Amino acid sequence: MAKKPVRRAESVHVAYDEKRWKLLKMFREKAKKIMEVLEAANLRCIIHGSIARGDVSAKSDIDIFIPYTPSSFTVETTLEKAGIPINRRIIVQATPTYAVKAYIEIEENVSVSFPLVKLRQLERDFYRFGGEISLEELKRNVRVPGVDKRLMLIEPTEDGHVESSIIGREEYVARLLGVSTDIVWDRVHALTRRDEVGRTGVFLERELSPDETFEMVLKMIADKNPAVRRRLKF
Repeated sequence: MAKKPVRRAESVHVAYDEKRWKLLKMFREKAKKIMEVLEAANLRCIIHGSIARGDVSAKSDIDIFIPYTPSSFTVETTLEKAGIPINRRIIVQATPTYAVKAYIEIEENVSVSFPLVKLRQLERDFYRFGGEISLEELKRNVRVPGVDKRLMLIEPTEDGHVESSIIGREEYVARLLGVSTDIVWDRVHALTRRDEVGRTGVFLERELSPDETFEMVLKMIADKNPAVRRRLKF
C-alpha cells in the first residue's frame, strides 16, 4: 500500500531499536558491495532514499543510481564480471516529459539504475530531495536529511530521526536540502494528487529480452513514440 502524505504540523522524534539499526547496517553493506564494484570501473554512483537517511524498513529498496548516461554494456559487464546476477532489465519513463531510465534488477528490491537521456536539473534534484550519499559517505556511515513518500522531512539524530511534514514549509526544505523549490513543489503536487486520485501508473515500462540492449530498445521505442522522441532531443 502506498504511503499517504502527512499534513501534521508538529515534529516527531523516532528512536530506533536494535532491530532497525541492524537492518540499516545490512542494507548499507549490501549497497556498499555493489557500489564498490561500479566505482572500481569508474562508474560513479550514489545510494538514495531511506538507506541514505537511515529510516529503513524491511521493505526498503536498495536503488543504486548512476547520475549520468553511462554505456549500458559497461554497467552490465561490470556487474557480471563481479558475479552480481542480473535478474531483469527494464526501461521506465514515469511521464512523457520525464527522463527515460534503465533499471537493472539484481534481486527483489535491489537495483542499479541510470538515465538513458541527459537529466534536467529538476530530475537530478529528485535524488537530493529524497536524500543521497556517495560511496565514501556510505563508508563513513553518514546519514543525511531527505523527504520520504509521506512528504515527511527526515532529519537524522544520534538515536534515530526527527520527522515533520514539509507541506507549508517548501522553501525552507529546499534551502535545507540544497535543491530548487521547483522539485519540492513538484513532489508535493505529485504525491498529494496520488493520494487524491490514486496511482495512475507509468507512461512507459518495457522489459528487455536477453538479446536486446537498452540503447537498441530505446531507439525502437523512440522511432514509434513521438513523446519519447521529443524527450531524447532535450
